[in-house]
Amino acid sequence: MTTTRIGSLSVDEKRDLLANLIRKKMQRWSKGETPSALIDDHRKQFPALDGKSYFNYGAHGTLPRPAMNAVLEAWEYMQKWGPFSTEVNDWIQQEVSKTIACFGTLLGVMSETMALTENVTAGCNIVLWGLDWQQGDHILISDCENPGILAAIQQVARRFRLHVSSFRVEASENGTIESIARGLRSNTRLVVISHVLWNTGQVLPLSKIAELCRTNRIAQGRTLLLVDGAQSVGVLPLKLAQSGADFYAFTSHKWLCGPEGVGGLFVAPESLEFVQPTFVGWRSVKIDESDGSFSWQPGAHRFHVSTSAYPLLAGVRRAIGIHDEFAPIEKRYERIVELSRYTWERLQEVGIECLQHSPPQTGLIFLRSKSNPHQVVRYLETQNCYTRSMYDPECVRLSLHYFTTRNEVDLLVDLLQNHEQRGRHIGPAKILGEIRNENSYAHQTNA
Repeated sequence: MTTTRIGSLSVDEKRDLLANLIRKKMQRWSKGETPSALIDDHRKQFPALDGKSYFNYGAHGTLPRPAMNAVLEAWEYMQKWGPFSTEVNDWIQQEVSKTIACFGTLLGVMSETMALTENVTAGCNIVLWGLDWQQGDHILISDCENPGILAAIQQVARRFRLHVSSFRVEASENGTIESIARGLRSNTRLVVISHVLWNTGQVLPLSKIAELCRTNRIAQGRTLLLVDGAQSVGVLPLKLAQSGADFYAFTSHKWLCGPEGVGGLFVAPESLEFVQPTFVGWRSVKIDESDGSFSWQPGAHRFHVSTSAYPLLAGVRRAIGIHDEFAPIEKRYERIVELSRYTWERLQEVGIECLQHSPPQTGLIFLRSKSNPHQVVRYLETQNCYTRSMYDPECVRLSLHYFTTRNEVDLLVDLLQNHEQRGRHIGPAKILGEIRNENSYAHQTNA
């Protein structure tokens, strides 16, 4: 079999080139060159960063140019050799396998425990609709979950007549564990949490929560744990196989800076028996050609359904590769925390209220302005500085990545300070008028 070629280089040649780049970057790092000396060159790969300061990675990451090119090359390859042909079909299988293996390496899991999805919500819905619910079963959720997941849980609860309650996330780790313990019942089938809370930035103690669930005995065996990884994958160094989570859903278009439409779902091997596919297609099953009978694909691969936008997979892998070329994820996480601390301290220096009372654990920072948050976001965008507004709590959220610069942070702080001072010099009637004009925008932002 000939080696598949995409563009001018074969897959093997590209792999060797990537390995050499990683070695060169790590040599520069080990020689004492500071990460900031590499940042400017690294940022040139992200077209969205040209001429703007971007603080929205928690909502949508910036797609690097090489990832865009990888997607385009993959589309062109499909059209050149297919789009339906033996050549392309073999290539698709390779693309799926390589992407699953890439996610497996990133998250510390075996390939057979990983299913490709479109996003976090799709992954969570696989679990929510796949469990064998009994009327009266209980779901326990945190009081900080994203509305998209809450809506899915509410619909499942209506359909199967389930009970849903929430536990309070406390400031301390022990307080949160105690809160969950109080919320667990003898019929709690599922606990749903976010590893990193989208509206506070807090990192929940995943392994301790998983242990609490596993020791809670119910009629069906034990309580299961579903984790929303929207704000953790691409930020935290993760070893999901050792985390104790039963199910962990994530996406590529946020902190991984991949294309929209690709995500994943980790299903622990011992938890596979508890969830059945709801949507089923030709990718879900193996077909016995002798009699036409079906059997499930092994492991989590049974949750694949049908034809997907396969060229996007090349873009995801290239985006992940770009991050790894810069530094291992442990180093990247250290830089995110260091930048977040710097930003948190700078905001406090100029008198801007941060909702976090201690330095952030991730790249999410929440601040409260004297002005309407939607008005602040709109003002910042006129200055090519991109943030987002939140409605619960009502504030402005910043998302800092490892390639955010201190210059960006300093500019943001100056702009916020100027906006605060501007607000003090205009009358209440004008402020109220501006807020009213923001109402339709606020609705769209919070959707």
